[in-house]
Amino acid sequence: MADLARVRVWAEALIAMHLTAPDARAETPPGDRWTFAFDHAKKRAGLCNYTDRRITVSRYLAEKFADDDIHQVLLHEVAHALAGPAAAHGPRWKAIAEEIGYVGGVTHRGEIAHERAPWVGTCDSGHEHFRFRKPTRVHSCGACARRFSPRHVITWRRR
Repeated sequence: MADLARVRVWAEALIAMHLTAPDARAETPPGDRWTFAFDHAKKRAGLCNYTDRRITVSRYLAEKFADDDIHQVLLHEVAHALAGPAAAHGPRWKAIAEEIGYVGGVTHRGEIAHERAPWVGTCDSGHEHFRFRKPTRVHSCGACARRFSPRHVITWRRR
């Protein structure tokens, strides 16, 4: 588990190192500086917001995963900031990411904070499903049937 204060220090150091020109720090207006924050995302690790010039990391992921994984998330997002919004995950972004130390790969799959989901559902086969908002319609298990199937309806309970 990564310490949130330590993650903030890493993020701010990476921003200072890669997103702030050493001789331009005093000249850069506050609105043009990149900043870091934690967010409450439960399904994604990090985000590079070009409009607000802010890099965020899910506080839930940071609490759950190892230091190395969080560091890779930060490098991933800094690479996005350097490459620009048009680069997406294309060759330009990949080259920049590799240059700054990102090793690639996926640090997580699916919902990253399912243990915090207040709604837990199960199908007749025992597959678990998680929701952060109260389910308002009937769902069936995707592991049991590719399309909706009344035989595989999920039963929801509040944690």
